[in-house]
Amino acid sequence: MSRFRMYPSRAQAEQMLTHCAHARYVWNLAVEQHAHWRRWRKSAPGFVEQCRQLTEARRENEWLGSGNADVQQQALKDFAQAKNARFTSGFGEPTWRRKHVHEGFRVIGTDRVPEYQADGSPKLNVKTGRQVMGRSVVVQKLNRRWAQVRVPGCGWVRFRLSARGKGAKLPDAKTFRVTFRNGQWHIAFAVIPDPAEGPGTGEVIGIDRGVTVTAALSDGRKLNCPQLTTRERAQIRKHQRRAARAPKGSKAKTAEYAKAARLKAREANRRKDWCEKTSTMLARCYDLVRFEKLNIKTMTRSAKGTVERPGKNVAQKSGLNRSILAQGWGLLRQRTGHKAPGRVEDVPAPYTSLRCSACGWIDKNSRKSQAEFVCSSCGFTCNADTNASINIAAGQGGIPRPRRTAGAGGTTPPNQRSSVREPQPEWVGIPLF
Repeated sequence: MSRFRMYPSRAQAEQMLTHCAHARYVWNLAVEQHAHWRRWRKSAPGFVEQCRQLTEARRENEWLGSGNADVQQQALKDFAQAKNARFTSGFGEPTWRRKHVHEGFRVIGTDRVPEYQADGSPKLNVKTGRQVMGRSVVVQKLNRRWAQVRVPGCGWVRFRLSARGKGAKLPDAKTFRVTFRNGQWHIAFAVIPDPAEGPGTGEVIGIDRGVTVTAALSDGRKLNCPQLTTRERAQIRKHQRRAARAPKGSKAKTAEYAKAARLKAREANRRKDWCEKTSTMLARCYDLVRFEKLNIKTMTRSAKGTVERPGKNVAQKSGLNRSILAQGWGLLRQRTGHKAPGRVEDVPAPYTSLRCSACGWIDKNSRKSQAEFVCSSCGFTCNADTNASINIAAGQGGIPRPRRTAGAGGTTPPNQRSSVREPQPEWVGIPLF
């Protein structure tokens, strides 16, 4: 997706909010229809039948009929796609959309352009033999930084071309989506960006993700995701405190919560911007990028437990979960995979931080602290995150491995016991006889 910030006028913003209300209303009607279905009842209406019902509803409802029919039909099409992908998308059944939370709509292009095959030949209709004409979004570039798009009922709406270089060109898309969140309008064009080309040098990079250091690279660099400043966090606490003391349902409570939400949105925008720039750098500078395979969903699961078996250190675990999610681990891995398809690998996480990158010896006592690694076998000293990233770059993970020779690299100190046993025959599939 190519996403840009929109700057509509006051009249255009009011009209787009009306489009959001119509799209949300039509979506919720479709959810209600399918929620009414039971096994002993006939099947719920599909997309074609819902479009026919929408036409009748527009005749009877003046408020709905005053809106744009394409926007409302695209909401039904989005619902149909979500319904068909409920088993593969991971989101399950489509649910209700709420005001001030799910504000957005999708627009299909009004311009007609000829379509072509992958080899460049024109795409022809099988029955008539005429060339197929596809839809295209009407976009105009004003200057190096600004462009405008035609939105139904709003005319030309300006948006800022935030991407530089080759990414500053106008997107060639058939549809686009407009969203409104935390007082900001954004437009996203449904177009798949071209993957970044690798340097062709065969260089491999390993990335160890953490909380103190967001991404430690195997070449020694340490990258940190930008966070909110101390002053901005204090402002969030101030607005939340004022909102908690304001009367319930008052405008003051809503305004204070909105101010806090805008500051949190600023942090999310910084995180997304950092992930985009870092993933682009990784895709362009290295031919193979290896990440530590982490199950982030399981790592950030709540520890509150149940009433019968309550959890321990719930507040501390909640703080750790927030710190992990604020680093953008998953987004960095996802965007790097999009920009470098086929050149991103996941290395099993076990023992990557306990293995010495010099001799391969595994001992938990080698990890002295968060940042210090001193091998208990060969004495190799390195930053702990950098050592782990070197192991990830080499693809070393999984089961521990024994020493290369009996006396290579010294021995484990006698007063300390090795934390990891050498692999037994039944573990690795070696026959016992």
